[in-house]
Amino acid sequence: MAQRPSVKGVADVVALIDGLGKISGRAQVIWFLVFGGLFLDAYSNAALSAGLGPMTAQMGLSSTQISILTATAPALAIIFNPVGGWLATRIGRVPPLLIAKAFAIGGALLAAFAGGFTVVWLGRVLVGIAYGIDFAVAMALLAEYTPAKFGGRLNLWQAVWYAASTSNLALALVFFNLDAGADIWRWSVGSGAVVAGVLLISQWAMLSESPTWLASKGRLEEAVHNLDRIFRIKAVAGKPDEATRAATAAPAIGMRQAGLLFKGDYLPRTVLSSAISLGQSMQYFAVGWYLPLISLTIFGESFEKATVGSMVFNAFGIVGGLLSAYFGRRLGLRLSSAAGFAGVFVALLAMGLTFGKVPTAVAFLLPVLFILCHSAGPGANGKSIAALSYSSDVRALGTGVTGMVGSFGSVVGLYVFPQIKDSLGLAHTFLVLSVVPLLGLITCLAIRWDPTKAGSPDEAPGPAGTDAVAQAGPPESPESVTAR
Repeated sequence: MAQRPSVKGVADVVALIDGLGKISGRAQVIWFLVFGGLFLDAYSNAALSAGLGPMTAQMGLSSTQISILTATAPALAIIFNPVGGWLATRIGRVPPLLIAKAFAIGGALLAAFAGGFTVVWLGRVLVGIAYGIDFAVAMALLAEYTPAKFGGRLNLWQAVWYAASTSNLALALVFFNLDAGADIWRWSVGSGAVVAGVLLISQWAMLSESPTWLASKGRLEEAVHNLDRIFRIKAVAGKPDEATRAATAAPAIGMRQAGLLFKGDYLPRTVLSSAISLGQSMQYFAVGWYLPLISLTIFGESFEKATVGSMVFNAFGIVGGLLSAYFGRRLGLRLSSAAGFAGVFVALLAMGLTFGKVPTAVAFLLPVLFILCHSAGPGANGKSIAALSYSSDVRALGTGVTGMVGSFGSVVGLYVFPQIKDSLGLAHTFLVLSVVPLLGLITCLAIRWDPTKAGSPDEAPGPAGTDAVAQAGPPESPESVTAR
């Protein structure tokens, strides 16, 4: 019998997972279950988007109330992205994911049975908490479940996002044809509770804690057990190496140590991932989230036409999301983001200059170009690049902070877009928004970091040749933390 490899710390766990030739069996099921949470996040957003018109008519909502409802979830995510990262660093990756599903169930049910604006808003508050926690933790966990050679697969979350949006739009169309009437939005929003409930049960039953996180806490026996349970990797717990002993003895990385993400080698990584996340979320939530409105303008004033048009647009988002894994592998996340931003910039300029002046076919193709370029490039990479850029001790915190920055873009896009549109009209709004992908393109060209072209952050030494955790001072002294 071949001697089993010895696990002495995080680097050993990472090396064993990176040595896998494929993701199969239980690991494959777990991988897609984590993606299920991202599906839920998109589904919940699409539910409100698809039902916003009927909800507005039934409740007599003002434009200010609409802006508040649409911006609430991403606004809460600004707070709960880093909170999710903090929880994942302290208590593990899996518990926060389960907590997020419980909030999602409560939020969907509260909104679905609401009698007025205030209760709907409270439901969106709970959904925003779930969204903020889940996204930060899920991407970190996926990065730790995925061998380095398959890192591009993280970009598939973008295809999942558009698949979820399309699913909810299709369901809204079914409810419409079943004569749900003005209550159609309640069915659309309430169905999110069913999705969240199925995911809560499935994730509770199937998910196993990240072996990488367990090793970072010195829990090598558990790390070895989960390597076997998830990947069928047979290993034994060895004597903890120096880095593991130092990390175990040091104070846990927490919110007060977030400054280490802006030091040393981590600074350009944080700036780049934050810029991509901010740019992609702003352009998507300003334009992509309002596809039903754009569809109404292009295809006519009909709920069915607008919904079908939005589904077609989202279908191209699925295609782009699937292509993003290929482009990320061939070009790297940085250059594929730059190319995507360039395409979105051209699409927005063309939409602004030609909107309402060209045949329907051309007016249809320009949003398609926008969605394809967005989803194949920065839309996917905004989350993936952060998850792959940090070592395990700060990965969840890094994805949380990057997600927080992206949520600022979501709030700006959702809240500001209606205001600009009312003031300038749809065509001029597209021209104003074209500045966003232009700045994203410039940032991608200026900062040359790409995690797909570098070694694993868990194996490479930092600027001072030491681990971030090992150098972390007491919580009240974040200055003593040296970035890896």
